[in-house]
Amino acid sequence: MTSDVMTIREMCEAFDVTPRTLRFYESKELLFPVRDGTRRLFTRRDRARLKLILRGKRFGFSLEEIRQLLDLYDRDGSQEVQLLRTYDVAKQRLAQMERQRAELDEAIAELKDQLAWGEAALAAFRRAAE
Repeated sequence: MTSDVMTIREMCEAFDVTPRTLRFYESKELLFPVRDGTRRLFTRRDRARLKLILRGKRFGFSLEEIRQLLDLYDRDGSQEVQLLRTYDVAKQRLAQMERQRAELDEAIAELKDQLAWGEAALAAFRRAAE
């Protein structure tokens, strides 16, 4: 076997994913391994695509968004269109994540206030019981 292709096991080890994950991405037409009988052989292109898929998932992109971005590259190859669209999607995702963080920070502060109130109330009950 050459370094140009990797087996499903090698892909799983290299990217810390399961065979099921790779088969799922293949079924969603995000990866296109070469078939050698029943074996799947993943090319450098598949490895690059998987790296982008995993990064996109980590950033919260949907599989459909990832597919569209990958398809843009396949269509024209220049990467300019893909880069512009990726930049726009990433900016939108960052804004969404920042809104979520603000909401989470607010919820955390409110929960801390409630816990402090509860602690004080419990302390009052203990003092009254003594």
